[in-house]
Formats: sequence, C-alpha cells, structure tokens
Amino acid sequence: MSETGSGADARTAAPAPSPAPSLRPTRRGLLAAGAGAGAAALLGAPAHAAHAAQAAQAAPGPAAAPPAGPAPYASYWFPDSLPHGTPGPGIVWRSLRQWSPASDPDLAHNTATVPLAERFTPVPPHPQVRAGQARIASLVSFGPTSQNPSQGSATADTYALTHWAYLDELVFWGGSAGEGIVLAPNAPVVDAAHRNGVRVLGTVFLPPVAYGGDLQWTRELVQRDALGRFPVAEKLAEVAAAYGFDGWFVNAETDGGDSALATRMREFLRALRAAGAPRDLRITWYDAMNSTGRVGWQGALNQLNQDFYEDRSGPVADTVFVDFRWSAASLAASGALADRLGRSRHELWAAVDTESRGWDCAVDWEAIVPRGRDHVVSYGFYRPEWTRDHLADRSPGAFHRADDRFWTGESLDPARPSPSPTGGWRAPATVVADRSTVCALPFACAFNTGHGERWYEDGRVTSDTPWSHLGLQDRLPGRRWVVETAGRRPEVTLDFARAWRGGSSLLVAGPLTAPAAVGLHCTRLALPRHAVLELVHTAEPGSAPVRVEVGVAVREPAAAGQPVPYTWFAADTAGPGDGWRTARVSLAPLAGRTAYGLAVRITARGTRAVSWRVGAVSVRDTAAGRRPSAPDALTVDAAARADGAAALRLSWRRGAGPVRHHELHRLLPDGTRRFLGGTCGTALYLPSVVRAGRERAAVFEVRAVDELYAASAPARTTLSWTAG
Repeated sequence: MSETGSGADARTAAPAPSPAPSLRPTRRGLLAAGAGAGAAALLGAPAHAAHAAQAAQAAPGPAAAPPAGPAPYASYWFPDSLPHGTPGPGIVWRSLRQWSPASDPDLAHNTATVPLAERFTPVPPHPQVRAGQARIASLVSFGPTSQNPSQGSATADTYALTHWAYLDELVFWGGSAGEGIVLAPNAPVVDAAHRNGVRVLGTVFLPPVAYGGDLQWTRELVQRDALGRFPVAEKLAEVAAAYGFDGWFVNAETDGGDSALATRMREFLRALRAAGAPRDLRITWYDAMNSTGRVGWQGALNQLNQDFYEDRSGPVADTVFVDFRWSAASLAASGALADRLGRSRHELWAAVDTESRGWDCAVDWEAIVPRGRDHVVSYGFYRPEWTRDHLADRSPGAFHRADDRFWTGESLDPARPSPSPTGGWRAPATVVADRSTVCALPFACAFNTGHGERWYEDGRVTSDTPWSHLGLQDRLPGRRWVVETAGRRPEVTLDFARAWRGGSSLLVAGPLTAPAAVGLHCTRLALPRHAVLELVHTAEPGSAPVRVEVGVAVREPAAAGQPVPYTWFAADTAGPGDGWRTARVSLAPLAGRTAYGLAVRITARGTRAVSWRVGAVSVRDTAAGRRPSAPDALTVDAAARADGAAALRLSWRRGAGPVRHHELHRLLPDGTRRFLGGTCGTALYLPSVVRAGRERAAVFEVRAVDELYAASAPARTTLSWTAG
C-alpha cells in the first residue's frame, strides 16, 4: 500500500497535504494513499475521539493548557524526530516517543470507554454461509489524518458503519508523510465497534519513497535504547492502553532496507507483542517488507515474509493482510503454509479493493470463499466507505440503502440472497456468519445509526441540527432484513424522517397481502420471571391500520437456512394518527428459558399500503434496575468568547454504576432543553454556543443514560457571557 502524502523528501522540505486518491498510480498504492485523504473533516457537537487526544498528547516538551477554540482531533505522530521544514495548514507534527498520557491535554476527549463485548455466532440464515471459517477485516478512512475531530460532527454526511456483525477487525486507516505516520483511532469508532464485539486497530504507516517516505522513520520505529528495549513499541502499547483500542496495523512500505533492518523489524514486532500482551493487543502485518529488508509485495504468505507472522520462536503478528497481487494459486499456497505453521488460514486477509468501484469491483471470489468447499482464507476490504463516497445524494437514507446493498446484497435479505454468477458481487452476508453481542439484560435498541438530521427524545425533536457520533449508535439487528411472509415483501429500512430516540427508526412500508414478520436481533437472553418486552411503534399518516405481534424464539433453527421458530405474542394495534405507542408484553410464560431471537410481525387491516415505524424495542427484568447515578463536577474547562458566541470544553465525573453514554443539554431561558451532544466519555467540545437573547449566562446540564435510555438527574454548570 502506498501513500500520496507529500514531496519526495518529507524530512528536508515542507510536505504538502495528501493528494486526491486519483493520483495513486497502482492498486498497491491505493492502500497507503488513502491514509492521508479521507472523508470530509468533522466538527461539531460530538467529535471523533483519537485524533484529538493524540494530537495534543504527542507534542514534544511540556504540554500547554489547551485553547478553548480549537477542537480536539484524533492523534497522529512521527515515531521520534520530526521532519525539517514547516507543516502545512492545520497540521501539527508530533513525536510519539515524547508522548505521555500525563502530558496529553486532550486525553479525556479521545479515550474510548466501552469494553470489547463478547460475541456469539447464531445459526446462519442461509446454507451457503459457513460459521467458523472466513472472517472480514476492513480498512476504513473515517476522515483525514489531520483535523479529524475526536467526537463526531455537526453533519449527518459521514460513514456511519453499522454492519459490525460481519466484521472481525477494523483498521482506522490513515497516515501520510506530510502529517504523521502513526495514527490512533478516535473514540466514537472504538466505542461503536466494541459494543458490537469488533476490535479496532490504529495504523503504523511507513510510506514508499515515491510518496515522501524516508527510511529514517523505519529505523526510528525499530530503534533500541541503551538497555536493548524498543521505546516506540512500548509507546504504541501505552497509546492503545490509554485510548482504549486493540492494537496496530503495521505497514512498512519504505524501500531501501537490508536483512539486518528486517531482523530488527521482526524483533520490534515481538517487543510490541510483549508490551501489549497484558491487554491482548493485536498486530496485523501488511505484506510489503520481506526478510531481505526490501519492499516486495508477495500477494501471498510465503518464505519471504512468513517470519513476520510466525518464526522459530512462535507467533509474531496475529494476522497478515495479503497484498492485492494475490492469485488463486498464491492464496491456496498461503493457506497451506499457515496450516503447516500450526496457525489458522483464516488469519490471512486477502485484500479486496472496493475504493473505486465498490460492489462492481472484479474479485475472484472462488479463490477466497468458494461456494462448494471450505473457505481458503479470509478477506479484507480496502475502503468500503465507497458506499458513501460515490453517492451524489449523500443523505443518511441514501447512504444506508447503498451500505445495506454492499453488505447484504441486492436482495436485501440474507436468508434469500440474490443469485449471482461466479464473478458477481459476493456480499458478506452471503458468505460470512453474522455475530451478535445481545446476551444480557437489560437490552434496548432505538435503531439509532449514530447520525441523523435531527435529534429526538421520546419522539420529540430536541435539536434540529444534523449530527454524527458513532459512539451513540445502538446495537442494530445484524441481519438486514430477514422477512417471512406468504405475500408481497414490504420494504424494510432504517429511516430518518422520524425517530423515537436518536436520529433514526425502523420503517416497514408497502402493500401487505399477508402477515409479514421482520427478524430483529439474534440474542442469548436468559429470561427471568419478571421479564417484559416493550415495543415503541407508530403508524404513519395514510397507513393502513396494523395489528402488531412480537416474537421471541426459545430455540434456534435446527440447521442453517431454516426459519427461526418464534413464539408470537399479541402486542398492540396502530392506526394513522395514533402517534407513538408503547406496547408492553409479559414474557412470564417463557420464564427460565433463553431467548434466541426477537422479531415483530404485522398484519394490515384493509387494502391500503402500510407505513409502520418501530421506534424502540427493549427486554428487561422489571424486578431489577433503577435509574443511573448522576454525574457530578460538570465544569467549563476552557472557553473562547467572541461576538455573542463561545467555543468551549466541558468535563465531568462519571457517577457510580453502569452508564451507556452521557448527554449534554442546554437549558434555554424559556425553560426548554436543547440537545447539544453526547459521548461515552466524560468530556465534550462544543464549537459554537450562541447567546440566547440577553441571557447573562448559558446553562448546561449533563445526564448519564443507561442501557434502557433512562436518564439520571443532571449535573449543571454555567458559562457567563460577561466574563473576560
């Protein structure tokens, strides 16, 4: 993978910003080039996490107090010494070796707090799907290397990945010779991924010389100190521990080395593995540098690169991302070599380039995941955010329609995949078994995708500002969408026109000629005697009235492809104009059993088409639970005022007990509350708070929110408009 970040010598001349992806000359160049050129920068109420923290933390020397105005950004560094010259606008050069958590003024804005959830694999919805075989890694550029906000943005136009059920590992792709070549993921991405059991890796990118790479950066990465230790390896492990992510993707593409440098790189990887062992940090090695120290992309795991994966002393990297040059023969040989090494062949990711053509890219799927026999290796998507980037209409609804097609296939039903020729797009849902983390009570889902045109609470708009923050995303159904009906199949979508909570809801629309059952979550929920299921729903104006049932499966299908055996409970009826309704169903008849799946079924009354919306579904034990404890010590840490507006940083202390996330509101002079942002952490940056009339002070409230979306009592603080 190569990178397009700067001029020929980034250490002797001021580097330029990363060129556009179209300047990348080769397919292998795609991976690295994409590091510096990403989606539009995000800024606003919530902000993306890791760049911000690391940006300030990695600065050499003592850290100054952060200015209030500039937003915190995801962090990026050079391994040790900084380039000569002057960084470009908005770029800050930082040394990783000089970084420490104590000197990082943005640490609270960049720390992920959601632990990595345990996953289970349900019985697959189709016989062609094989559990326990191929997995998927994905390299995603969520934003540019520099100025990538820590905690979301004031726009709904963002790559809001939701199909976590098919992913095993996500690489926060980035880095460029002109900005920094070590990139840490921001907190919202990590929090969303962890909620779904997906590991997130930062990127160590040593770019080709043609794109500004300098072999000195490689030498500094793998340098030893006087005691024989690898200081940068220890810093990489420390960064991952402080920020809360899961490891590093190491991509050494700067040519000119020798076998001694290759040996040192392998020793460095071992040191990184040892430093990260207490937290089970993972390493993915990209197929570039080989045992000669030169860069020679193999398109395979072979004798030239296997020592970076497994040497005589045992495992070195956890997985290998095999370069785009692979062939059917090279992948077969790679899998066989992994077998001989005593490793899993599914630890090898065969690169699949989707950046330019998405589902129209040419892939020899039979070489990776053949239909009629065991999977050869796993596969890794390069830049699947094409599903957003290629659109003329980048509204949230348009994006999710494209993203659903990418991950599920044209049928939009993983239980009934569209027939496709051998060379056609083989969507992940037709190959890879989905996984779920819904295995404990309480559980709730408001179908919030982590972005929207407005923010809703209890069906009411509390902010009409577009927003994005993946950390606020729900655990969404993994199979989108399995529909059982003897009649015409309705359209099932995540819709943004109305919501119960967050920015989106589930919409079922179209003529119904027979009852239609929509599968929701695969679960492993032990049901106590006082378990209840609640469904918040509404029929849209003009819809036919509907009769609503909820389904709970207390056993799994006997085999892949068989329907889930739900037990159905009458829930409610809904007619146009009824507004949001909450149906409550006692699950006492199932006490002592395990719920393996949740579903809804609707029957139309009359001949009109239905337009029925689900705002939330939850399962809880009514004999347990109470509202979360309130946070305290809400503080304005810094503020910059100008012309009746202010940019400010706030922080608070987490209350006792479990917290899903925190929400910050402004209490306006007329008594209304306006949503400003949310985060799973305990700090938030607000880029613009505008004075309301002649108010003397802006009043802010932060609340803890639990898994059922119950909010705590608030902690409150003010910002005086007259302060100097």
